Amino acid sequence: MSANTVTTNRQRDVQVAEIGKNTLILRSRTWERLKFEVEYSRQKGTTANSYLIQADKKALIDPPGESFTEIYLQELGQHLDFTTLDYIVLGHVNPNRRATLQVLLSQVPQVTLICSRPGANALKAAFPEWESRIQAVRSEDTLDLGQGHHLTFVRVPTPRWADGLCTYDCATKILYTDKLFGAHICEDTLFDEDWKTLDAERRYYFECLHAPQAKQVEVALEKFSAFPAKSYAPAHGPVVRYSLSRFNYDYRQWCQGQKSQELSVALLYASAYGNTAVLANAIAQGLIENGVNVESINCELADTAEITRIVEASDGFIIGSPTLGGHAPTQIQTALGIILATAAKTKLAAVFGSYGWSGEAIDLVENKLKDANYRLGFESIRVRFTPTSEVLQQCQQAGATFAQNLKKTKKLRTTRQVVTETHVDRTEQAVGRIIGSLCVVTTHDEDTHKGVLTSWVSQATFNPPGIMIAIADEQNADLMCHSGDKFVLNILKEGRNVRRYFSRQSTLGDNPFINLSTKTAVNGSLILTEALSYLECTVQNQIKCGDRWLIYAVVDSGEVLENEGLTALEYRKSGSYY
Repeated sequence: MSANTVTTNRQRDVQVAEIGKNTLILRSRTWERLKFEVEYSRQKGTTANSYLIQADKKALIDPPGESFTEIYLQELGQHLDFTTLDYIVLGHVNPNRRATLQVLLSQVPQVTLICSRPGANALKAAFPEWESRIQAVRSEDTLDLGQGHHLTFVRVPTPRWADGLCTYDCATKILYTDKLFGAHICEDTLFDEDWKTLDAERRYYFECLHAPQAKQVEVALEKFSAFPAKSYAPAHGPVVRYSLSRFNYDYRQWCQGQKSQELSVALLYASAYGNTAVLANAIAQGLIENGVNVESINCELADTAEITRIVEASDGFIIGSPTLGGHAPTQIQTALGIILATAAKTKLAAVFGSYGWSGEAIDLVENKLKDANYRLGFESIRVRFTPTSEVLQQCQQAGATFAQNLKKTKKLRTTRQVVTETHVDRTEQAVGRIIGSLCVVTTHDEDTHKGVLTSWVSQATFNPPGIMIAIADEQNADLMCHSGDKFVLNILKEGRNVRRYFSRQSTLGDNPFINLSTKTAVNGSLILTEALSYLECTVQNQIKCGDRWLIYAVVDSGEVLENEGLTALEYRKSGSYY
């Protein structure tokens, strides 16, 4: 059994608690994997969070999907007189949630459904009899529930959730973020007090759901910055209260990380019933895990200019299509026409799709690409009806295969690299090939702690054990340039991104340690507990050489914090800059 699998005999339930003035959370919980989708594959269960505001008017935010309909409505009835419910606010609309709504609305005929315009259109198409009960809202529209609960709505459309809608309550300063800032994990803990333990689940959730739509997520983050939120209330996982700034920082860093990848793939799809979108997400995960940026495009929402821009900027493209009446949807045919007219033939391509009774659309797209002399990065994927866990694993592997094939070709990347390096002095190139262990040097001045990133460290002596380190004036040199000065050398671990909190310069007032677990060394400096190892050192000699201080320090003590793992290394192409 996987190490990530949680085994429990606990039944599904609904956890209810107060999280603010007149505000309850109802967490529908499952302790096992809820679905076969890749985002649930860590098998740590999940929560479907719903929220109830009971002011002069009563509003229910984001009822769960049909997996929880019965137990949710039973528990909701213990805390709400259904005849008094005024509004149901929907962060997004999907068939799963519509199943719960259908049962709930039969018991609350007086209620008004609040959603975005795309959400309203989807509801009206599925339930035309509800049209008079649906109210579409736009960004900055408001709803007054009384007693200070003044709701403001924020549109956050993405390729995966075109109807995305978030809600801010100024009375409690809670921002209801729906699919943003969540995690698929089921625990009794309601809030994120021990938020460091959630890092892996949060990152995995982001990479599965949001990495392919990082551009749109960044836009949402900018919109959120206008609200003085004290808590984020997501659709899944703990309520975010203790790590609000850290989580925002992580989301921005993860989005930037996606965009900074050297290779990029345009993932274009349309999805009539949601199955093709599920396949797209699994393929995207395989690409992301192999260091490729993914730009996900729902062709039902994107205009031709956006499709053209993304395809032209990409190193490869993948098209996913359902089959409707024996054909590809019009939006896919339009996207295919753009590709054939604008995409260079050197770009890698691939095709996938789902279907009910036939799969002509997949064959059509594949044949058009082959006729145009595009090379396919994986064999076309054809899935009938709802994909299984095994199918999604195949899709994830196909994404990984595409990434590896893309890296093998990398013609555009190689061309850019050669042009760049021909302008670098050959001696500087040679010096740049010296690599060093990536470390964080921590020092302190009374109660003020500083940390600086460096890779200019080497062992200097055996007896006593000593090290040589090169430090610039702006790198805490004032705290390390005198015999007897003490510091800690934290040697970082490969694959653990601690370096993001530190720069090569140390500025007074910076506190990079606020987001990290630390302990105090005997010499008073901080030890990073996420490091691979650390050394407590005392300066013995120093000399000014060129633009650096060369410092010789003896090692007073040290410890390996993790027996497994490799030292993080820094690689450069030039010896004239970091």
